[in-house]
Formats: sequence, structure tokens, C-alpha cells
Amino acid sequence: MTTYKEIFGKYVKNYSSDPTDDIEGQIWYNTTSGTFKSEVLAPAVWASGGNLANTRAGGAGAGTQTAGLAAGGSTAPGTTKLTATEEYDGSAWASGGSLTTARAFGNAGAGSQTSAVVFGGNITPSTNSNATEEYNGSTWGPGGNLNTTRVTQGFGIQTAAIAVGGETPPGSVSGATESYDGSSWTTSPNSLNTSRANACGAGTQTAGLLYAGAPSGTATESWNGTSWTTLNSLNSNKDLRGGTGTQSLAFAAGGRPITTETEVWNGTSWSISASLATQRFGLGGAGTNTAGLVFGGNAPTPATYLAATEEFTGDTLTTKTITTS
Repeated sequence: MTTYKEIFGKYVKNYSSDPTDDIEGQIWYNTTSGTFKSEVLAPAVWASGGNLANTRAGGAGAGTQTAGLAAGGSTAPGTTKLTATEEYDGSAWASGGSLTTARAFGNAGAGSQTSAVVFGGNITPSTNSNATEEYNGSTWGPGGNLNTTRVTQGFGIQTAAIAVGGETPPGSVSGATESYDGSSWTTSPNSLNTSRANACGAGTQTAGLLYAGAPSGTATESWNGTSWTTLNSLNSNKDLRGGTGTQSLAFAAGGRPITTETEVWNGTSWSISASLATQRFGLGGAGTNTAGLVFGGNAPTPATYLAATEEFTGDTLTTKTITTS
């Protein structure tokens, strides 16, 4: 019988327990179980989650896949903007405390389900907000106002957030950057290299990422706490995508022009990943590119708003026993 050594020119290593270095295609012999094993890549996938109680688009997102937060947005074009907050436990949404200031779209979110912050947003067709609100897991309270009134995007945590870009006033795209310390905002002298609105933010106050948006839907920039650096572009030119994560592991899902497309960021470049079940734009996002969450949005036309939630599991290396079947 031909051996693995004869075919590939290498011996299979023996281990008493499975190794933890996670190298795709690695093969070994487990002497304890008496079996050959390998690291196999399971491709990324989206799965249905529990529906929001409120159909909404343009709301802020924060938290994780199993402890997510949705705040604000609107239920349909031209109708009442929302103060409603909902909390996700990994399977279902439950009502949380209401925002003080209702915002139709463009209010950015950051932090966790029990310690979140939202800022900016649109409050009338021609008026934006500079209001900041902080969430303690049950109620919202006032924070310091943004220096630049706008619809915006951001990232970080409740006591160390970034607001960047957006529109102020409506129709005028901004590149302004502000840092939040839990009580007040400070304007940075360094703006985005590519001003834009309707983008996605990820990361922390000292290691952030901003990507997609309008008018440049492929632009990606990193933030080091002081300045912005242009990085490799997304594959598709879109805005109003749902996504978040870290500076080195982020995702972007859906978007306008309407799509089911997902892209994932590995710290260097973007690649196409699994498709959403429901095409949409204006959706909220939370989590990371290995355990993400999106909810709500417009689909398949601007007049249709969604309550649908989808959960993302990124490419995963798993240990498999090699059999002859």
C-alpha cells in the first residue's frame, strides 16, 4: 500500500493530544485515540436569528452576536422615527430603555449591550443632531454633545469612542474626527483622507477602521489614535452596509446598490465571503467577522423595511478525524 510519506515526501507526526496551532491542511496521528486527524476549513455562513420587534432601518448597532443592541432608526420612509431600543441574547430580541432623542438614521453606536453610547443622527428631513446618549443596560442618559452636528459613523466603547465623517448639514459630506472620553468630545486636527457618509466603523479609539460609504464606497482607512491611513479598498462600491469588528477583523454585509454580498477584512485586504439570505441596505451591525450580527434594513425596495436578523459565522478551522468513507 502506498504511504503518506511516499506520496507527499513527509512523515505524519504523532501527538498524544490534538495540536492547537490551527494550520489548514495539517495532518497528524493521535496516539491516544488511534486515529489520523486534520485541520479542515469550514466556510463562512449566515443563519437566521430572531426578528426585531420593530421593523427598522438606519438604527445604531452595538455589542456582540449574543449580546447585541439596536437603537433608533425609522420604521418606514416618512414615518415616525424611533426611540425604541432592543436587546439581543443570541436568539431573540427584547425591549430595552427608550432613547431621549428619536433619530431616523445616521446615529452611530459603540460599546456593549450594558455600556453603550449613540451620537449624532437625523431628526427631521433637514435637521441633524449633535446629541450623545449613554446606556447602562436599562436606561439612556445624556452625554456630551458632538462639536460637529451631523449624521455620522463611529466605533469604540462608551468611555472612549470615535465619531468620524458623515453629513453636516444634509448633503455636505464631512471628514471630521472627534474623540469621546465619556463626558465630552474633542475635535482632532486630522480628518479622513476620503470624506464620506453612510460608512461602517470598527475597532477602538486607538486602533480603528472606517470603510465603505458614499461617495467612495470602496475606501478603507485605519486610525491609530492620531491620524488616518489609507488601506486596500473593498471589492464593491457600496454605502449603507452593515458591519463592524476590529481593526484587523471586520465585515461588511449588504449595502446600496442593494445586495446580499458580504466582504471580510483580515487586516490587510478584503475578500468576498458568504451571502446574506435577504438582500438589504441600511442595516445595523454588531460583533466581529467571525461572529457577526446584522438586523433590519431596507429591502428589496426603499419602501420595504425589515425586522429580519442574521447571524454570521466566519471561516472556521475545525479538527476532523480522517476516515476511509
